[in-house]
Amino acid sequence: MSHDFTGKVVLITGGTKGIGAGIARAFLEAGATVIVCARKEPAVPIRTWLSGTEHPWRTAQFVQADVRDPSDVTRLMAGLTRLDVLVNNAGGSPPAPVHGTSPRLHARVIELNLVAPLLVSQAAYPLLAASRGSIVMIGSISGSRPSPGTAAYGAAKAGLHHLAACLAAEWAPAVRVNTVVVGLAQTEGAAEHYPPGVTDAIPAGRLARPEDVAGACLWLAAPGYVTGAEILLHGGGETPAWRATEVRDTSGGDDDRGA
Repeated sequence: MSHDFTGKVVLITGGTKGIGAGIARAFLEAGATVIVCARKEPAVPIRTWLSGTEHPWRTAQFVQADVRDPSDVTRLMAGLTRLDVLVNNAGGSPPAPVHGTSPRLHARVIELNLVAPLLVSQAAYPLLAASRGSIVMIGSISGSRPSPGTAAYGAAKAGLHHLAACLAAEWAPAVRVNTVVVGLAQTEGAAEHYPPGVTDAIPAGRLARPEDVAGACLWLAAPGYVTGAEILLHGGGETPAWRATEVRDTSGGDDDRGA
């Protein structure tokens, strides 16, 4: 399925790396004017090549902003005269067990993953309402099941999912709001974050890729009826440990009996 966002303006928070950069490239390829924001400018601009066009290189505009800071959010929005799509992608958390870690660390995690999307959405509402636009929240499976070691992150993502549902109801029909609930994902830090063999627990057999998330964002951002929805993009979820053990026992049963 192809989407045409020619003439549309798309803002992606945290759009300079990983999933955010993948989403930015997908909207560039669809013809949109794309703005990405982050605290630090990327070493390499976010761009894509469109063959057969007068200007084949399409590059995302970068705006420095910390979306946890209300003054930065105000400045970010002041530079826009039109906005059709907002993707609240900025987020994440380092490993942070609750016991023995700084309360301020957990507060900052919640600010980034829940408060910041609220601030940006609130500031973007007038422009989005004028264009009958949409918001896509990048959620996480950590907000739908226990998230040991990143409890504040999981709680914030659960709040983000509910925030999206609330805004969808509050702002309809002027602005549509949906969530992509992402499972284990292939990003720059995946190798450090996930243990070896983690894909064995995913029915689809691999991690979600940035382009998988981008495809869901394009569909949700396109004009339509869908609002207040959560799209589960997790490759079938995570196989329970008891089931994985059962499969291993079954597959090895004949060899064991023959030993």
